[in-house]
Amino acid sequence: MASLEKARTRCMSGEVQYYHKETEELREKERSTTEKGAILCGQWSSSERLDGKTVIITGANAGIGKETAMDLAKRGGRIILACRDLGRAEAAQREIIEKSGNTNIVTRKMDLSDTKSIREFAELINREEKQVNILINNAGIMMCPYSKTADGFEMQFGVNHLGHFLLTFLLIDLIKRSRPARIINLSSMAHKWGWIQLEDINSERSYHSRRAYGQSKLANILSIRSLAKRLKVHPGIVRTELKRHMNLALLMSWKIVRPFTKTIVQGAQTSIYCAVEPELETESGGYYSDCKPSSCTRAARDDEMAQKLWELSCQMLGITWD
Repeated sequence: MASLEKARTRCMSGEVQYYHKETEELREKERSTTEKGAILCGQWSSSERLDGKTVIITGANAGIGKETAMDLAKRGGRIILACRDLGRAEAAQREIIEKSGNTNIVTRKMDLSDTKSIREFAELINREEKQVNILINNAGIMMCPYSKTADGFEMQFGVNHLGHFLLTFLLIDLIKRSRPARIINLSSMAHKWGWIQLEDINSERSYHSRRAYGQSKLANILSIRSLAKRLKVHPGIVRTELKRHMNLALLMSWKIVRPFTKTIVQGAQTSIYCAVEPELETESGGYYSDCKPSSCTRAARDDEMAQKLWELSCQMLGITWD
């Protein structure tokens, strides 16, 4: 495997379609019908198949990732569940195989809080897989107490942004050889909560879990702007297990807003839509919500900041990505 310093890649226009999936990942308890027309659903249905295609989904052992894996498995794709906890991943694997009837579901260990683990995973994929047609950067953590990754990055920025940034870099050549291909990044409406602190990117001078989470989600969007092909989407406010680090006040607010939020099944629809919708093969950009075009904030459209973040991310990870 070539060293990271020598591993160069260029995102040429038209080669890879980039998707940006924005989501508020909050709870994983309830599921409900996926009928079209339900309030706040963003429901979508299609008979499109993925036979002969390979899909990688990070954090696919629970929540939106697992639901997305289930749907894409039913479409005949080879699904690779990239997860930190192999025990939970294997449990999800068994469930997906049982319910989808697709036995081509594999688990691979990858810890986004450790760049060594990411590199080992990517090396394995580049060695064993002939193609990667769809990469869904789904995993993430939300509003956790202050801590650092194995490489010394603030945990939320390190996992939510840098981990997936490095993973995409390490797989981009394989993805480009597999074109038409798609990359889907999950972010959050919470990108409105924070800003990019270039001088204190690891929040060492001051840490606020909500702002740090917002920074990591804004970074997801800005990094996508620096890629040649991009399509940004979000499924709305979704109930998942990531609320576990919320304080009491936020949990109380969540209990109030919860009746108006989506279930995991509903929240996964835009991910699925962007992964398989044939009409998106010719799209070169856009922002999607509820499986239709939407818009993003001014801060998320700051190309100057996007470039600065791109350069800083490469510097922090010790990579060269022109």
